[in-house]
Amino acid sequence: MIDNFAFGRVAIIGDLLLDCYINGSVSRISPEAPVPVLLRANHTAVPGGAANVALNAATLGCSVTLVGLVGDDESANRLRAALHAQPGIDIRGFVVDPAWTTITKTRVLSGRQQIVRIDEERIDTPAASTRRRLVEAAQVAIAGADVVICSDYAKGVLTDEVLDAIFEAAKQHGVPVIVDPKRRDFTAYRGADLITPNRSELGVATNMPLRNNTEIERAAHVASEQFGGHVLVTRSEEGMTLFRRDGRITHAQVRKSEVYDVSGAGDTVVATVASVLSAGQDLETAVVIATSAASIVVGKLGTATVSRAELSAALIDEMKEDGAVASLERAQSIIEQWHHHGARVVFTNGCFDLVHPGHIALIRAAASQGDKLIVAINSDASVRRLKGEKRPLQDEQARATVMGALRDVDMVVIFDEDTPLETIQALRPDVVVKGADYQEHQVVGGDFVKSYGGSVVLVEIVSGRSTTSIVKKMQTTPASSPLA
Repeated sequence: MIDNFAFGRVAIIGDLLLDCYINGSVSRISPEAPVPVLLRANHTAVPGGAANVALNAATLGCSVTLVGLVGDDESANRLRAALHAQPGIDIRGFVVDPAWTTITKTRVLSGRQQIVRIDEERIDTPAASTRRRLVEAAQVAIAGADVVICSDYAKGVLTDEVLDAIFEAAKQHGVPVIVDPKRRDFTAYRGADLITPNRSELGVATNMPLRNNTEIERAAHVASEQFGGHVLVTRSEEGMTLFRRDGRITHAQVRKSEVYDVSGAGDTVVATVASVLSAGQDLETAVVIATSAASIVVGKLGTATVSRAELSAALIDEMKEDGAVASLERAQSIIEQWHHHGARVVFTNGCFDLVHPGHIALIRAAASQGDKLIVAINSDASVRRLKGEKRPLQDEQARATVMGALRDVDMVVIFDEDTPLETIQALRPDVVVKGADYQEHQVVGGDFVKSYGGSVVLVEIVSGRSTTSIVKKMQTTPASSPLA
């Protein structure tokens, strides 16, 4: 799972916010005006905007460089203090402008109910000297990054000048750029590889209806043409839609959860997508994992993050299988989803006519090599060709049922050929496991798996244990008297 991902370096450039929360309880209405009276219990402050994106990426395990604009004020100090509490975030890219006001959003809540929000901001285009400092800081951050995020909250930092400089620097260093957009027209983001608008933002930018999948796909196509890249549309409880610039479309379903607060959910999505890409995974995998992360974060009150442990547990829960026998076609579909959830898939095979301690040791060792184990067993016809007409002792369904009942086995497939090569080629596992009585060059399918970056693992076997030896012993041992 994602516990095995080697997350990389993410540069985040955008609007920095401080999100404050005043929590308390309401039990009466003011006699002065028809408004609730809040008995305040506590007052907290957390990073918001681009700073929340940074916090999300760092929580997953990325090394983050954050670039943005703050004023010379107490809110900036509180923002720095909140970010210092999370390891892995470099804030040397903060540009301080005394003429700027650090943007602060204060939410007043009674329990889980938000009563009012108070914004402190002065939106204006930063001075030319400030824009130059932002460009310089962004260029430094991009030079050391694996992925770049532009977190645009339309608060003045990502001007055309700054965006153009970001795209140019990213192109020079071969680094992909993801934009969480707020512009009413996405042409300003030409040079980005992916944008992540929500349904409302997509509607504004394209002026198109978005009532169903077909209309969203059409609008995403128009949006893609505006800036020339991929579009990931976040759709709240309906999940996400990924429109690739070549026209391919993927719909990712959201995991059902109780929604408390959607504030900051977009930050979690863009941070998770960038984090997974920084670990060398593909875009479809990043979208599936980001969908799970969004499902978790909306169940939390206020601006929040998703821990690596929380996300890993959710992904495991989504991938649960019962170890049942699957057709090759069904197995391909399941394994594709496993891979998109970040799982490392292990493959082993055999006749498994009578399951004995040697088999159990092999299965346990194989399962330890990854996250999901698929076991391929020879069909009855295949066993007869290999072992003779008196084998198998149990038919293929019985053998598959026994194998599927082992807790280390996630799926069983049956193959009819003499070797599992065609099955391996169809399933494309990450690891093929055989006993150490083989040499690596003897492992069927090993060269194929290694051709796309997979591996072959040879594990120690229990000596003196084989189905053939057990059958011979049964044939030569006289039956015991029932009265013995």
